[in-house]
Amino acid sequence: MLTAILFYAFAGLALASAVGVVAQRNPILSALSLIVTLCSLAAIFGLLGSPFIAVLQVIVYAGAIMVLFLFVLMLLNVKEEESGRGSAVLKGMAVVLGLVFVLQVGAAVAAHGFGAAPAAYEASTPSVAALLFSNRFLYVFEATSILILAALVGAVALAKKDL
Repeated sequence: MLTAILFYAFAGLALASAVGVVAQRNPILSALSLIVTLCSLAAIFGLLGSPFIAVLQVIVYAGAIMVLFLFVLMLLNVKEEESGRGSAVLKGMAVVLGLVFVLQVGAAVAAHGFGAAPAAYEASTPSVAALLFSNRFLYVFEATSILILAALVGAVALAKKDL
């Protein structure tokens, strides 16, 4: 019973902070809201019986990736977003896409039901490493590292242009 209450509390916190990521006009506050979202997801993974994934979520995403995001934000000297005349159209599109998402989730739940939650996940260090570095995911792993490197080089090139 306590696990279900904690699950819904962390899920609500993750959802509220994810809305805060999108709704914030200040990019630094948006990044901090993303950290709260990622830590809430780590707590959910811990409740589902996967402490390795929970720790990875905090260390890799809430730690390293968010430091990289904040570094790029500070390097580019991003200012607070100003509302323009196109913001009403974007808000309308966001509402429509949000309703489509809610309808898709509702249709999936109606078709399949909630079902029973799995007892635990097999997410030990050797099993995750063997799967991640197998032939199935090796190219995806390498492509992700190249994409992150290209984004970092692009951010430095944009910042250097202003110097």
